[in-house]
Amino acid sequence: MELGANFDARLEPFLLISKSAKGAGAAKLIQDATSAPGVFVFAELLALPNIQELANNEQHAAFFSLLQLFSYRTYKDYLENKASLPPLNQAQTTKLKYLTIVSLAAERRILPYSLLLQELQMPTIRELEDLIIDAIYLDILRGKLDQKEQQLEIEYTMGRDLEPGKIEDILAALQNWASTTESVLSALDQKLAEAAAHNVKVQAENEAHEKAYTANLKEAQERQKGDKGGRRPQPFAPSNSDNMDVDEPSMDGPKIRNRK
Repeated sequence: MELGANFDARLEPFLLISKSAKGAGAAKLIQDATSAPGVFVFAELLALPNIQELANNEQHAAFFSLLQLFSYRTYKDYLENKASLPPLNQAQTTKLKYLTIVSLAAERRILPYSLLLQELQMPTIRELEDLIIDAIYLDILRGKLDQKEQQLEIEYTMGRDLEPGKIEDILAALQNWASTTESVLSALDQKLAEAAAHNVKVQAENEAHEKAYTANLKEAQERQKGDKGGRRPQPFAPSNSDNMDVDEPSMDGPKIRNRK
């Protein structure tokens, strides 16, 4: 199930009451909605005419600003504008800190403890980790606490309400992303085409080499067969140098020369 899938339903009772709430009643409704357990989205309530009228009501305008704060701003924004806003009770403070983590996670997936301690004004790491664990159980976010690296690794978060004007920024970012993606895909297609052409060329060269090798091997084998078929071994014949004359011994005995 998608994170925060039932959060809209939690707001329904306040939307029904708001139809008859005006002035102080609308201000009290905002106070109750921002304190209520499980209510983390406020865009529909903020858009109602009875609530919008509070923006021009000098006595209750601060509560309209409070609802805007819970819709799309952070705990740091509250601290910077604390003097012009109604004081927060403990439930509101904790809820706004949950929502602040969601906003920070929209900008970066890894949230160092040092950043969270500063943004949420948490006195200790133990209290910070307890806050994060509660947010996970409430289905506000999914993530992993890395105590060794002192950081929160975000996997998913619920979606917060969009501040007026942010839709245009998101559309511009999406268009830029689409353009960048198209360029990357075009470059990848070109690289794939080049790789395919190179593979075809290499395959053709390999086939030509194999064909030439096979032809040369066949020619060498045929030549070897021809040499064996045309040459016959000759019988051994002694050379002339071996036909030596041998004087037969004289049967008449030694010859005696006459001396004068």
